[in-house]
Amino acid sequence: MPDTPTNKVKFGLKSAYYAVATIANDGSATFGTPKPLPGAVSLSLDPQGDNSTFRADNMDYYISNGANGYSGNLELALIPEDFRQDVLGEAVAGNGVQYEELRPPVVHFALLFQIEGDVKAARHTMYNCTATRPSVGSSTTESGAVTPVTDTLNISASSVYVSALEKDIVKGKVQQGDSAYSDWFSAVTLPAAAAAGGGTGGTGGTGGTEGTGGNSGGTGN
Repeated sequence: MPDTPTNKVKFGLKSAYYAVATIANDGSATFGTPKPLPGAVSLSLDPQGDNSTFRADNMDYYISNGANGYSGNLELALIPEDFRQDVLGEAVAGNGVQYEELRPPVVHFALLFQIEGDVKAARHTMYNCTATRPSVGSSTTESGAVTPVTDTLNISASSVYVSALEKDIVKGKVQQGDSAYSDWFSAVTLPAAAAAGGGTGGTGGTGGTEGTGGNSGGTGN
């Protein structure tokens, strides 16, 4: 059989979504229905934590993995009002004024997005994110020219516990042609345990839905 074509390069960012998450005491998560984050400009998330090496017998005797999620930036053309209210703690008063609390609760969410490739696209989910408030600013326009001013979210991504795998996971990915690809943005999909007989069980939904609240703990980063 011919080899399945694979990407040589990746480029482009599109179809960003978020889904509010509720993090349980055991670290597991349930998710709301994903909502779009239109106008994704760029995403840059860097791994956090370093490996620690213990030297003995003139060799690297023991190496511990200090992985601790990711942190970075998501740049959008404009942050949607839904996201500001669902995640950033803004609310609308009875007279229509949208306001920001001084110390809103921390809301966790899954971040879903698509990255293109030369052969096929890949869809990703960072399962346990938090975001800080964006800067406020703009600038005057030059005569006859309009340059959009974008919004940037600072994001931290930590792990959730998946009981089916008995593992803490940070992110998931499917590629075009995988069974979970077409519905990836319809609901947050977690990895499932392997099926009996050694096959892959595919991916499974989280079950349950979530409102606008979230665990008020830290990111774990």
